Amino acid sequence: MTRIHASKGTSVRSPGRPRRALAAAVLGALALTACGAEGTEGGGKAAGPAASASTAGATSGTEEGATGGVEDGADGAAFAAMLARVARPCPAGHAPADRPSAPAGGGEEPTVRPGEMPPTGPIEPGFPTSGPEVELSARDWCASGLHEERITQALLKLKVPAPAEVRRILNRLGYIDGRIHGLERTGPATVFFLDLREKGGRLCVKGSAAGENTVVDTCVAPLSGEFSPANVGN
Repeated sequence: MTRIHASKGTSVRSPGRPRRALAAAVLGALALTACGAEGTEGGGKAAGPAASASTAGATSGTEEGATGGVEDGADGAAFAAMLARVARPCPAGHAPADRPSAPAGGGEEPTVRPGEMPPTGPIEPGFPTSGPEVELSARDWCASGLHEERITQALLKLKVPAPAEVRRILNRLGYIDGRIHGLERTGPATVFFLDLREKGGRLCVKGSAAGENTVVDTCVAPLSGEFSPANVGN
């Protein structure tokens, strides 16, 4: 409150009111101001816990919404983290890979040395025209080799490739049961498929666990819909 000082020897009076009445009015006004301040402060304190609870509830709801869904529990989060970790060296997003296309003229004519006969059969192009390298995004194509390598190295150490043991190895690597398909014993080997699609990708992996003869290859899954070993491309 700003104080107003009267000059020495001068009385401060309110016209038509005695000094005592003025003092009483000033004290009453100060009391009302103090009560208002306490009420405001008290209201603020009362609203504080409610506001905090509301904020906490909103945060909790956001977190639950971000982790809700079929695979969005702890296992789903761990699986997504594994995919991101494996693909860390790869391009982000699923833009089409920048790969060379076929020349407009159908390719260069093969060089024929003197005395040689030119080839009569179709000439194989020097670049793929179908398959994972063409159909997958740059990110998926990059990550596919990394998944192949880590799975192969783990399965090579498996002396008895029974389906339960293959599943255990895949789980240990971070591939959850919901993404393992077609796991079955076929002769001396156990075959399986892994659905590795995420954020618009089409990557999948197929494998045959057979000790030293273990083979793991990349495959192409449908862009959307349920995964099935019958609807993947080589």
